[in-house]
Amino acid sequence: MLAYLREFHYGSVALRMALAMVCGGMIGLERARKRRPAGFRTYMLVCMGAALTMLLGEYEVSLLKEHWPELVSRADVARFSAQVINGIGFLGAGTIIVTGRLKVKGLTTAAGLWASACMGLTIGAGFYECAASAFILILLAVHVLPKIEHRMVGNARDMNLYIEYHTTDDVGEIIRRIKAEGAQIYDMETDRTQTHHAAIFSLYLTQRGSWARVIEAVSEIDHVKVIRNI
Repeated sequence: MLAYLREFHYGSVALRMALAMVCGGMIGLERARKRRPAGFRTYMLVCMGAALTMLLGEYEVSLLKEHWPELVSRADVARFSAQVINGIGFLGAGTIIVTGRLKVKGLTTAAGLWASACMGLTIGAGFYECAASAFILILLAVHVLPKIEHRMVGNARDMNLYIEYHTTDDVGEIIRRIKAEGAQIYDMETDRTQTHHAAIFSLYLTQRGSWARVIEAVSEIDHVKVIRNI
């Protein structure tokens, strides 16, 4: 069975793409539950894009063997694809920003851009079967799976809170309010200057879905200026 699936035909192509989507998504799911910047869909799109480039290389080699066998040992068919992938990486990096509240945005957009570039390469090479599978799976990852991702993240037990407050004296009250809602603090990073006091609290929620109560309890403190779940 494994030997059959290693052969280059439409069934194995569709299976490889689906497997890349599932494996990448499962790894990203763990990161999403911990509310890290690169999560469910980002890992999924990057894994599918990598699978696309590998399949495209196999397809180009098979074309050479079929039509120009004398060029197989001399031609590097992956060179042009590699240049496109490297170039689109700089474009994708330009969509990633870190906001003033230390929240990373644009990772999924960059991953989708890169995966779309890989899909464009397969279309340009005439690998229509793989391009069709990629189009359906990327569309599913971008438009359908966000609802599932939001539901899973909403039930996650890990959360990171970015809080801006007036003075260092407010930290004790913030910690007390967090613990009163049953959340455990396992890490805290502070950013303090003469005019700016902020901290990122990494929390573990003992009850699913209690993140809204934690945010509400902390926001009721008079000297808390900004609170955001990152």
